[in-house]
Amino acid sequence: MKSIVVGTAGHIDHGKSALVRALTGTDPDRLKEEKARGITIDLGFAHQTIDGINFAFVDVPGHERFVKNMLAGVGGIDLVVLVVAADESVMPQTREHFDICRLLRVPAGFVALTKSDLADADMLELARLEVRELVAGSFLDGAPIVPVSARTGEGLDAFRQALVRVSRAVQGRASQGVIRLPIDRVFSMKGFGTVVTGTLVSGRIAVDDELMIAPGDRIVKVRGVQVHGERQVDTVAGQRSAVNLGGVELEQVTRGQTLLAPGAFVETRVADAIVEVLPGAKPLKHGARVRFHQGTAEIIGRVAVIGPMGSDRAVPAIPAGGRAFVRLRLEAPAILGRGDRYILRAYSPSQTIAGGLILDPQPPRTGIRSRAALERLQRLEFDPAADNGADAELRAALVMIEGAGLAGFPLTALTSRAGVDPASVSGRADSLVGAHQAIRAGDVLVSAAVFSQLKDAIITTLTEHHRTQPLSDGVPREELREQLAARAHPAVFDGALGALAAAGTISDRDRVALATHRLALSPEEERGRAAIERAYRDGGLKPPDAASIAAATGVAAAVADRMLKLLQRQKVLVRVDVLLFHEESLKQLKAEVAALKTSAGAGTTARIDVATFKERFGVTRKFAIPLLEYLDRERVTRRMGESRVVL
Repeated sequence: MKSIVVGTAGHIDHGKSALVRALTGTDPDRLKEEKARGITIDLGFAHQTIDGINFAFVDVPGHERFVKNMLAGVGGIDLVVLVVAADESVMPQTREHFDICRLLRVPAGFVALTKSDLADADMLELARLEVRELVAGSFLDGAPIVPVSARTGEGLDAFRQALVRVSRAVQGRASQGVIRLPIDRVFSMKGFGTVVTGTLVSGRIAVDDELMIAPGDRIVKVRGVQVHGERQVDTVAGQRSAVNLGGVELEQVTRGQTLLAPGAFVETRVADAIVEVLPGAKPLKHGARVRFHQGTAEIIGRVAVIGPMGSDRAVPAIPAGGRAFVRLRLEAPAILGRGDRYILRAYSPSQTIAGGLILDPQPPRTGIRSRAALERLQRLEFDPAADNGADAELRAALVMIEGAGLAGFPLTALTSRAGVDPASVSGRADSLVGAHQAIRAGDVLVSAAVFSQLKDAIITTLTEHHRTQPLSDGVPREELREQLAARAHPAVFDGALGALAAAGTISDRDRVALATHRLALSPEEERGRAAIERAYRDGGLKPPDAASIAAATGVAAAVADRMLKLLQRQKVLVRVDVLLFHEESLKQLKAEVAALKTSAGAGTTARIDVATFKERFGVTRKFAIPLLEYLDRERVTRRMGESRVVL
């Protein structure tokens, strides 16, 4: 059965609650103070099935002091009934509520001329004219205007018919999307515990689901679900839902928080957006303090003007009726997604001044009063009602990936930041990679252009290194990373090296070098290298002193120094403490010591101490101690007291 969330809107005492009560038999005014004062203060709820459609009514307060409560209810509606009393016609809160619905892009609605029994034909016609003038050019232009009396019941049938007719054009919400339910009411039921209510914006909530309440990141478990007062196994997008939660106390949840799937959204205090200033409002100044409303949340924040739509310059203020790009800086964390609609009210006096669309809920922390910032937002701009969803998501993802640079754009951010359904993340990533616009490196995406620049930088750096240090085997891997990609995601740098190695451009080991690089030794260096290597090979476990090797081999000191370093890089010579040994001598030593265990026989522990080692290998204590410690490090032996056990 189709479910439609209907919100009332209109001036105080124009009969919103009475109309809901007449339609459903439920009094939406549930607070003692509301009944005592005869006005709606907070949100009220009721439901009714009409012609096979489930209608959930959200009754909002009309008093100007309670517009923030009205905003908490109107954000999740599919259809609005603009309530205008026939005997009073259009009033201030009629206009403000209508402006709010228009700014939030409520998709459909119509007008109820209530208290029709108190107005004669002329008054009804005058009210119709004023309503038509108010809604001209808006989503309510041409919508039904239905006279109705909640007291006498006259017009209720026509109202129901209009409700059904208008609702048939309302499209359903995405039940396959990420779970997101802005909380508009919290209460406790004896025997059940904490219950939250709200309109499920997207996704599906089922019993036993593990969800999160944010801001706050508190994990909860769904104990039960009710829709229209009836227990269900689940609730789907578009339905007003009551969810019984385990793992949280009543005082730990409040209106303005959101029940959502873990990991789907990230708390934010900064967002880039489009803003539309109402024609009758004062200019919205750069740095203005405002009240930000989105979903059921109200947060104080400031507006930074980036620039007018279609312009390439920043301005000090956005004029009445103007549209512009802005950065919203909030004083408390919010749960925002790309494509969310929001409302701005003046900090004081509190009145609605603007609204708009979130373009990037986690923008890069860069300068905003620049041409680059404007161009970035121009690329992110989209119309949810007109743009193809997949195309808009891909365009936004590409802009965000480019902005992430070498740090990479996490795949999970395709959902939390670009608004991609989690089920479509892999497909969207494959589309970007297939179009050669992005590269996938581990769990992040990086711009293909940025990735190509990194590869070019690696080649340039290695070319220069080989030119200035022809005897070097290459640049140490970590040194190259620190030099070119210190802030890069590790998988991006590794991916660039892997791509170059796969193409045969570089050799990637401990040191990175161009594949074409060959050591270019002069004849003198060739002779020096051979002489030094021979001296250390012949020296065995009693190698020559590195400080005197030049004189011992007849090689110039500078050449000897270069060749010693080269032989160590090539791992021909191995440093043990302050001594250098030929790697073949050390290999032979390890083999001979390991053989002691075999010669000792089964069940016998082979041991060796300093004195035995000195005698067996004919070395002095100067060589014996470093070599025994080397054997310990190589796990050939293990020291136990004054001797060592052969492992």
